[in-house]
Amino acid sequence: MTAVPGHPEHLYVGTTNSLIYESVDEGKSWRQFAHLDNTDDLVVDHILVDRSDTSTIYAAAWKFDHPDGGLWISHDRGRTFVESRGLHGQSIRAFAQSASAPRTLIAGTLKGVYRSTDAGANWELISPPGSKEIHEVESIAIDPKNPEIIYAGTWHLPWKTTDGGEHWVNIKQGVIDDSDVFSIILDPHHSSTAYLSACSGIYKTENGGGQFHKIQGIPATARRTRVLHQDPSNRDTVYAGTTEGLYKTTDAGRTFRHMGPEVIINDVFVDPSDPDHVILATDRSGILSSTDGGATFDQTNTGFHERKVEALLVDANSSSRLYAGVVNDKTYGGVFVSGDSGATWKQMADGLDGRDIFVLSQSADGHIFAGTNSGIFTLADDAWQPANTISNTDAKAMPEVLHGKQITVEKKVKEPTHQFSGRVFALDLSGDAWAAATTSGLYTSKDQGATWQGGMVMGFGDYTSITSHGTDIAAARYSGVLYSHDAGQNWWPMGVPTAVTHIYRAAFSSDGTLWIGTREGVYFTRDKGKTWMWIHRLPLVDVSDLYYDAKQNKVLVSSRTSDFIYAIDASNLSWTWRRTGYKLFLVRSNGGRLLAASIDQGVLAEPEGQQAQAGQQ
Repeated sequence: MTAVPGHPEHLYVGTTNSLIYESVDEGKSWRQFAHLDNTDDLVVDHILVDRSDTSTIYAAAWKFDHPDGGLWISHDRGRTFVESRGLHGQSIRAFAQSASAPRTLIAGTLKGVYRSTDAGANWELISPPGSKEIHEVESIAIDPKNPEIIYAGTWHLPWKTTDGGEHWVNIKQGVIDDSDVFSIILDPHHSSTAYLSACSGIYKTENGGGQFHKIQGIPATARRTRVLHQDPSNRDTVYAGTTEGLYKTTDAGRTFRHMGPEVIINDVFVDPSDPDHVILATDRSGILSSTDGGATFDQTNTGFHERKVEALLVDANSSSRLYAGVVNDKTYGGVFVSGDSGATWKQMADGLDGRDIFVLSQSADGHIFAGTNSGIFTLADDAWQPANTISNTDAKAMPEVLHGKQITVEKKVKEPTHQFSGRVFALDLSGDAWAAATTSGLYTSKDQGATWQGGMVMGFGDYTSITSHGTDIAAARYSGVLYSHDAGQNWWPMGVPTAVTHIYRAAFSSDGTLWIGTREGVYFTRDKGKTWMWIHRLPLVDVSDLYYDAKQNKVLVSSRTSDFIYAIDASNLSWTWRRTGYKLFLVRSNGGRLLAASIDQGVLAEPEGQQAQAGQQ
């Protein structure tokens, strides 16, 4: 996160999907500002506005899955960005501009330390080529008065050069060996004073790195301090953004105090015009702002859509009421509800205790249930209550006296009840018995979720999809489908197409046809698996979500690798398509208008009046 020099109200923040957001009102609201390159997997970790020419913006990025990335430069205030050829393909983990020589830029990459002295036009490697030590550079700091003095933190230890990279010295005295150095900051007025954060804690030096001492006060569980930020108006105040919230020192590091909130913090911004105004860029909790020096925080995510929504539900009794379930957001996540078709949202997470939400379902009497990473919950009086009681019966051999002789008979014995606490992949509350697919197997309930019966089936758990049609239930895991004709009391394996290598989702249509979304496309059976048909002209594979819309009699299919939605008419197998421009997690229908949960952009709504494109049967 960064601000335009001289304009702290004008902010930029990067994301993990190649996007940059902009705020012009001190972080109260945001808008999408730029999309780097033509991919959606760049982690835009560093944004820098040139202090000598604020029309120039630098955006440095890397990728999660492989050593790739680069630097993009705009000379027109962000209207266009062009990649720097000198750092093409470089995984840039650190980026800084010299305060005393603004045309000097330093980039830390997986290969080493690079420098440009012409504002990013050309780059040279200033760490030893092929060095076995100075590589995987995670942090950079430049002396504010001398651009030849550079600090570099690697995945194992910190280094320093005083001659622009001609010679490097390991500055590890006092630092625990093999410490990943995430952040280095220098006091702008006394540059020999530096703070360093690593996986082993926070360190401070007052002699330019000759000797570090470890600062006490950061607990072991929060040692992964991802970023340090010094208050520009009070040098004794330093903020530490950690994997377990925000810490703050007001006595130059002698003591740190936990400020909260309980989120993973990626960056910290302190308003130079108002040091009580602190903004956090978090991992999956969006943007958080404080006006009291970090004592309390509020969400300021208006216009910022970086939410991972994995569950979406349209209320059957009110089409304008929507529910969305998110993951990874802890206390700032859970379930969100909208009463105005998604125009505004309100968090509804009391009782969930930071759980991730993977499925939302509604019963015939209107009750809302959530499947989480730790159990099933039901919504009552705007708070979530657990519905996880497992009450099984088991057949056991019991002694019995018959006609004077002792015999052994098999009797059903009620087992002690216990509470389910595993992950719930799918819920179906529409059949004669409610059904749940979980990490520990399949469960059914005949008393509206008061108790559940079941467990491992065929020796397996991790069933990821379940669907009901009266007393018929089908449950899928990646390698097969099970079928029950008696509301889950007994299960039988179902034959599946030999071409299928991975099954993601199963759904019944109203006539009892069973549909499955697979890696190879969409299949259906009308005779309980004896024969299968393939929608062979449908140009979508890797179908990760499949949903039956009873009102429209259409099967909606989507893929996490695609931005297309396909709607298959269940009666004649014709299909139409729409393109969203976003990678999709799932699709639902609201009176014929489509809603989607995107991979990173929250909830999407189909534009009014959009016409679907006809496909080939």
